[in-house]
Amino acid sequence: MKIGIIGTGNMGRILAEALIDGNAVSPSSMLITNRTVEKALEIQKIYPEISVGKNAIEVAENSDAIFICVKPHQVLGLLETIRPVLTREKCVISITSPIRVDQIEQIVDCSVMRVIPSITNRALAGVSLFTYGDRCAQEWKEILTALFEKVSVPLEIEENITRVSSDIVSCGPAFFSHLVQSFIAAAVKETEIDRETATKLASEMLIGLGELLSQHHYTLPTLQEKVCVKGGITGEGIKVLDSETGDMFEKIFQATHRKFDDERKKIEEQFGH
Repeated sequence: MKIGIIGTGNMGRILAEALIDGNAVSPSSMLITNRTVEKALEIQKIYPEISVGKNAIEVAENSDAIFICVKPHQVLGLLETIRPVLTREKCVISITSPIRVDQIEQIVDCSVMRVIPSITNRALAGVSLFTYGDRCAQEWKEILTALFEKVSVPLEIEENITRVSSDIVSCGPAFFSHLVQSFIAAAVKETEIDRETATKLASEMLIGLGELLSQHHYTLPTLQEKVCVKGGITGEGIKVLDSETGDMFEKIFQATHRKFDDERKKIEEQFGH
């Protein structure tokens, strides 16, 4: 089976590297391309057996599963470009949340699904979000699930929770990275610790936290209970978090959903609905 990736920006590249490093696919079975071909060639330098197509049509024609990893407003034009070479046996996989699978099914006749990856997949961890088109062949559902089980925990979701699921899975690492960087900056400002040491301590703490959860030693609530001894120092910090965070996370979801709704309106106009 040939895997095609059209668009090797941040997520396209992460997808290619994760699938190869996770032994889900071999480099020789992957065909990639990018509007700026240098980005695709950079990946080929790391994995010399990868083929770089000269354009999207070449990749789509010579691949069985085609991942569409371009910006949302570029998807419709790309689909119209490659449609002539999309036989019914192929599968088109979008990785962008604002575009529904049924919208893509209006353009192409092959199997369609959406897989929203996460940067955590690059470490062969985290979740990948699956949504299937009505015409998606069962064989493709099984093939793609098996591929992504090598690099993530595949989870099928309904359309109505696409945005919030993506906020948690895909945006979450950036949100919590921002919070941890603020945590580090405050430690440097308020104490005598240097940034390098604080960063090392915080990074290792996060790795350890992940391992505790991964190995099922604790759940998030029980972990907090174990660390937060009654009347202790941690409890004082938790009090500050309770009072200062307030509705911060609610506002995050409100903001991402507003942006999501705006993008969907633009997509609806593009697709003629």
